[in-house]
Amino acid sequence: MSLFLNTTVLNAAAWGIGSGNMYQDILVVVLIVVMFALLATALIVNKAMRSILRITMPEVLKEEQVTKVKRKESRKASWNKLLGLRPISEEKDLIIDHEYDGISELDNPVPIWFNALFYSTMTFAVVYILIYHVFGWGMNQHQEYVQEMEKAEIAKQEYLAQAANLIDESSVLFDETKVAAGSAVFQANCVACHGGAGEGGIGPNLTDKFWLHGGEIKDIFKTVKYGVPDKGMVPWEQTLTPGQIAEVSSYIVSLRDTKPANPKEPQGTEVAYQAADAKAAATDSTKVQ
Repeated sequence: MSLFLNTTVLNAAAWGIGSGNMYQDILVVVLIVVMFALLATALIVNKAMRSILRITMPEVLKEEQVTKVKRKESRKASWNKLLGLRPISEEKDLIIDHEYDGISELDNPVPIWFNALFYSTMTFAVVYILIYHVFGWGMNQHQEYVQEMEKAEIAKQEYLAQAANLIDESSVLFDETKVAAGSAVFQANCVACHGGAGEGGIGPNLTDKFWLHGGEIKDIFKTVKYGVPDKGMVPWEQTLTPGQIAEVSSYIVSLRDTKPANPKEPQGTEVAYQAADAKAAATDSTKVQ
């Protein structure tokens, strides 16, 4: 018996039936049965009481029936008044004193609901004009447009700020618009090792074509991000955001061939820049063969 109950509980849990507690589920079922029993008992008692009233006090039931009929007629009259309906018995009082080809016209009044709707629209129009065009309490369409554009600009800047920090060494590209911001990052963090114009110092010269770890912007981004601990360059990913690293990388690319004063001797391997090669190829393609 115990095994059967346990199996039943497990099956109910597997089908999503019940709470998993057998005694709690039985209690819920018993309560539901009791409520239905009480409802059925109440209906039976009500029917019995009405039967007793019908025998002992029929005038009470008759008065109740009359009250129901009056209430129903009152609701019907209110509904007809709202819709502007008149009983057919009053049609003769509504006929206008002219007819055409045996056809008469009735002088039906405008329904109350239509009048209420019509006057409410007029009231709304007056209130709208006062609020938006007289007192200026609300914003007109142009003001709403300006406000929405300001909100959109704020949302745009927030998105761009987040998007800038999604850049890494595999997706970074040179952006001339970031050169100025990158210059500020460079002056604040890189001058001590690379010089004010990128001419080099403790660190290598950043203006020539010789690079120790690659001279394309992706290489520069990676070097700035992870640093070169063996040479004393710290990983700047702990200090700068990806957006700032992208900015300073674009600035370093802009330093190519700037020929600053007192440049440090070349270090590393000479690099043929991809951008320069692409530009040269585009120039050659315009020549007439």
